[in-house]
Amino acid sequence: MDFHLTDEQQFIREAIRDVCQKYQASYWRKLDLENEYPEEFVQELTRLGWLSILIPEEYGGGGLGIVEASIVLEEINRSGGHGAACHAQMYTMGTLLRNGNASQKDRYLPSVAAGDLRFQAFAVTEPDAGSETTRIETTAVRHGDHYVINGEKVFISRVLESDLMLLLARTTPYADLEDKTDGLSVFIVDLRDAGDSVQVQPIDVMLNHHTNAVFFDNLEVPEENLVGVEGKGFRHIINSWNPERILIAAEAIGDGRWFIDKSTKYAGDRVVFGRQIGANQGVQFPVARAYAHIEAADLIRYKAASMFDRQESCGAEANMAKLLAGEAAWEAANVAMDIHGGYAFAREFDVERKFRETRLLSSAPVSTNMILSYLGQHVLGMPRSY
Repeated sequence: MDFHLTDEQQFIREAIRDVCQKYQASYWRKLDLENEYPEEFVQELTRLGWLSILIPEEYGGGGLGIVEASIVLEEINRSGGHGAACHAQMYTMGTLLRNGNASQKDRYLPSVAAGDLRFQAFAVTEPDAGSETTRIETTAVRHGDHYVINGEKVFISRVLESDLMLLLARTTPYADLEDKTDGLSVFIVDLRDAGDSVQVQPIDVMLNHHTNAVFFDNLEVPEENLVGVEGKGFRHIINSWNPERILIAAEAIGDGRWFIDKSTKYAGDRVVFGRQIGANQGVQFPVARAYAHIEAADLIRYKAASMFDRQESCGAEANMAKLLAGEAAWEAANVAMDIHGGYAFAREFDVERKFRETRLLSSAPVSTNMILSYLGQHVLGMPRSY
């Protein structure tokens, strides 16, 4: 086992740090207050090729793996930024790259890699289905050479900032299925052509996340936009779930390290009762423990990413990485809140902003209890719990 980054991976880390230094805390703080999308930041990452890192070189991308992509997102969050603004373009690639046909790849990937198309929306979750993806009700009914889509999705991020959306819809009624994981299909929706057939309603949430409810009213999607095999969409989107979990874990680790950096600096600078508060074990020990947990989570993150890049089964590792990294980041966030005292609530210190952003990573894109159920059943062999 080698726990060192390659020269190329270290270059990526340093290059992202250089980019992020241009976007100081005040930039992210202003966006958070005004609930705006970091357009300038995303455009620069796109121009430099960092958002196309997973697209094969033949289509104009970086041709690298999830390990490298995870480094990009970790560094964005560790700098004090918010990788959620651009991470979907990375993990939605999995479904298209593994299940899309040559025509679809030729049509979309070069434009995405060049920055002419933005592929940031991934529409799965519905109001009445939640984590039970096999019960989604949005329908796609075939009519000749196209599908007509009707239904509703919720908590779909970056729809207004995207040109393309990856959509999961039902092509066979649930009651007609023996295997309930069948009957779902994946489509690429070109939002530029959707018109009034797609209505977007922003949802006001506790952090700057650009999430929405999306309504489909007789949306026509050409048959050539079906990704993979009709009825096998649930299995196809799993190709996006594992990298999604790994990349979210990397963001959480970046957040955790930001909190540790912030806490250790403040603990060394802040003097109370004639001594630095970091000299007190009541301050020092929680930071050290949170640091240890982040480092441990980082190891499973790299294991999962390496397994994915080797095309090995990594469902357990990807889920554990997301679970442990999310918990470690949240622990570090709470430690930072305690150490900063009243200043933790002052916007100018950015702790409260990152605190809100980090909390999401314990709940989404998959809940902790779903991960534990997966591990209990599929790894430990215990009875199915749901």
